[in-house]
Amino acid sequence: MAVDGGSTSLHLPCVFSPKARQYLALCAQDGKLRVWNTDSKTLHQEYVPSAHLSATCMCIAWGPCRTVKEGPQRKKRKSETVGVEKKADLLAMGTAAGTVLIYSTVKGSLHCTLDEGHSGGVNCVQWHPLDSLLYSGSDDTNIVEWDLQTGKARSKWKADRAAVTSVCVSPDGKLLLSAGQIIKMWDLNTKEIYRKFTGHSTAVTTLCFATTRPPDSNSLYFLSGAAHDRLLSVWQVREDGKDKNSLVSFTLTDEPRHIDIITSNSKEEAVRLAVVCKDGQLHFFEHFLNGPCKKPLSPSCTVLMSDTKESPMPIPLLAAALTTDPRTVVLAYGNHLQPMMEKVEINTAERHVCLTRDVQTSLSLSMDTTVSKVKTPIVDTKCRVLVPGLPGHQAPVKGTSQGSEKRKKQTATKEMSIEERLCEINLSTASTAKGAPKGTASLQTDNFAVLLVQGLESNDANILNEVFQTRKEMVVRKTVARLPLSAVLPLVNELTNRLQGHPFTAVLMVRWLKAVLMHHTSYLVSLPDLVSQLGVLYHMIESRVRMFHKLTKLHGKLYLLTTQVATSNSSNTVSDIDHTAKLVYEEESSDEDEASADEGLPKEDSDHWEEDEVMEQNEGESAEEDSDKTEPKANGEEDMEHENESEEE
Repeated sequence: MAVDGGSTSLHLPCVFSPKARQYLALCAQDGKLRVWNTDSKTLHQEYVPSAHLSATCMCIAWGPCRTVKEGPQRKKRKSETVGVEKKADLLAMGTAAGTVLIYSTVKGSLHCTLDEGHSGGVNCVQWHPLDSLLYSGSDDTNIVEWDLQTGKARSKWKADRAAVTSVCVSPDGKLLLSAGQIIKMWDLNTKEIYRKFTGHSTAVTTLCFATTRPPDSNSLYFLSGAAHDRLLSVWQVREDGKDKNSLVSFTLTDEPRHIDIITSNSKEEAVRLAVVCKDGQLHFFEHFLNGPCKKPLSPSCTVLMSDTKESPMPIPLLAAALTTDPRTVVLAYGNHLQPMMEKVEINTAERHVCLTRDVQTSLSLSMDTTVSKVKTPIVDTKCRVLVPGLPGHQAPVKGTSQGSEKRKKQTATKEMSIEERLCEINLSTASTAKGAPKGTASLQTDNFAVLLVQGLESNDANILNEVFQTRKEMVVRKTVARLPLSAVLPLVNELTNRLQGHPFTAVLMVRWLKAVLMHHTSYLVSLPDLVSQLGVLYHMIESRVRMFHKLTKLHGKLYLLTTQVATSNSSNTVSDIDHTAKLVYEEESSDEDEASADEGLPKEDSDHWEEDEVMEQNEGESAEEDSDKTEPKANGEEDMEHENESEEE
């Protein structure tokens, strides 16, 4: 049973078809739906929604397998009637515009569009296992039950205060799980809440049932995973309602992105689980759900994938599907534009398994002829093709073979001689005379566009280095704008090879690549083999930018630590402060106040005052001498007093 745990806008949806795992459906960065055949490893179908750029696909869910009539067939006899095999047909896609698209892989076209149900983007879709019903959760906090027979909403109810990020229907079709930050279990008959489960601090992105047992037997379990959470929680639905906390937790290396589970039907049967995390690693779990477990369970086996270069780089895993054989797994890895699919036997007895694959050699787009929408134009011999850019196409334009062989021989014999060709060129010296018209310009061999074309045709590294070393934006833009369309694709290939070199040269190549995409986007889009041409470039840029966010975080932390160390060192090296005053200022008014106070003494005690003054003068003669030296004289009255004292003595 393939489980899509509800997709968010942070990652691109990628889901295997149920049961046979024959198809892989995913939406890439360009907004297109691609269905790949896992057996032949080819692109089975491609669908471009009308609003694939504005209303991008946010989630995908395969419908239950059913019997579909592919076309008019003759009526079979009773002896020929054999059990018809059910196939995966319908595919539900939730968009950011609030609509749900139902695509039929058997017909290869859009089955119907479900709209007028949501006012916000659809975050998750889930099919009913028995009836032709579909459930969708949106940013408008509502859940809508769609009837596919009528193509209209059957019921709608408010499920949470925040956005509904994940929904899941029980195997018997009676219960529905929905989650924002709180997990709620609904009774689909009454549309009322049956249970509530709390424990996640962020939005729940993954919900799936782990058992097929009835809920009244205390044996119904389900899994939940949240954004930015490295744990998968297992919950039990009990009759007594004592199911507030999770029973078991599975430890992961990063946020879960894709989950595939094989449910258990009894307590003696273990649950098998394959989880693909955000960091591209695959974890296997196998556990018997028969009670609580205090410690988180670590994975029984972890699978990594890398390339075969000298310095190996990790290859991210996109999805994994379990099979009936416990050692066989279907893997999808690489990028979303052109994923690689492979059925691998993994020894789950080992704790860590590393798989090496050569992605560059196997990166080739192969498409079924019935799916290809690119038609080769049929051109008559009398017509003249004026469409630019034909040398870049892998499918050359071929004319119809309507003419006879005699005409071919006659046209082949009528070839121009060298003299006639020189006359047609008309490079006479008369054009350089004074009377020559100004319109005939001479050839410019120093033009960057001419040099670039010559370097690309001759594959001369010296010419290309001379052109690519320019740093002027205006020169780069004008050179790319003057290039003929036949040289655009070789230029892109040359830039791709040089981008894989030193980072200093990559900075210069990015300017040229930006100019090419600005001026020649319309031509590149018209190429039928664009994905194979630009697949290596996109994969390389994506692998280089992947670590940029983590490096910026590390740079910020290191900068914070260095600044703290520098400030602490500068505070320790501060010298002792000298507390001695550099300048002392005394006001003159203090001396004047002392002098006025001496004059205001009464005359009756003048004799006693003189005796006391003589005693004080004898005791502190040295102190008065120092004060006479340091303090300036305020006025002339003090001098007169000293003269009177000397006369009395």
